[in-house]
Amino acid sequence: MIDVQSLSDHRNINIDKVGVKDIRYPITVMDRNNGVQHTVASVNMYVNVPREFKGTHMSRFIEILNEFHGNLDIREFSTMLKALQEHLQAESAHMEMYFPYFIQKHSPVTSSPGLMEYRCRITASLDSKGYDLIVQVDVPITTVCPCSKEISDYGAHNQRGIVRLAVRFKRFVWIEDLVQLVESAASCDVYSVLKRPDEKYVTESAYENPKFVEDVVRDIAYELKNDPNVKWFLVDVENFESIHNHSAYACIERVNTPPSQPV
Repeated sequence: MIDVQSLSDHRNINIDKVGVKDIRYPITVMDRNNGVQHTVASVNMYVNVPREFKGTHMSRFIEILNEFHGNLDIREFSTMLKALQEHLQAESAHMEMYFPYFIQKHSPVTSSPGLMEYRCRITASLDSKGYDLIVQVDVPITTVCPCSKEISDYGAHNQRGIVRLAVRFKRFVWIEDLVQLVESAASCDVYSVLKRPDEKYVTESAYENPKFVEDVVRDIAYELKNDPNVKWFLVDVENFESIHNHSAYACIERVNTPPSQPV
């Protein structure tokens, strides 16, 4: 049968990424407490297409994904990208995975257990420059406004927010450690289960620890820039304001430098 994708193309234009998107697929994620965690990801896979070819072979993406079924975790990403390059005769290969990760979290006073969901993203690329991997986690937080607390006779407005933290690293990092770093920078954690004593504790603790989005993003960046394992990071914070018709936002992105140099 004629292989149409391999026919020549006269337009003389390279394509950066061609592939398949939003494949729902079971994956295995390293879990610090339980060894591994099984979850379901939305997977995007791409390769480049040189100017001389009309297209790529879409079915081979799925075939390669199936080859790694049951052993699809972060340690195999570089091997999978290499297989994409070889099977599709590509110079570059890319993969993105979006998935929920669950951590059991106990409430602060009554120790009531509950599962917290954290949305994660892993992006990986392999090309002539080498292998690149980024791990991202989205962490819900709560903050109390320092300005509101300062100017009010009593009370202060608070809000829930989302911190997006993405890192490139030298050695393996646990999702749990990234989550803990973010939560420690908030006015207080967010929990899935709270009894009345827990709710009292959370409310009062947050009130005693007010934070602007600027405070949260700087506190996280300060820890990351002094971590020798982190090569690059991006952290942004969005607060869904409770008394405004807009969100508050802050972002810091850095290539890590030695502590003695300004950031």
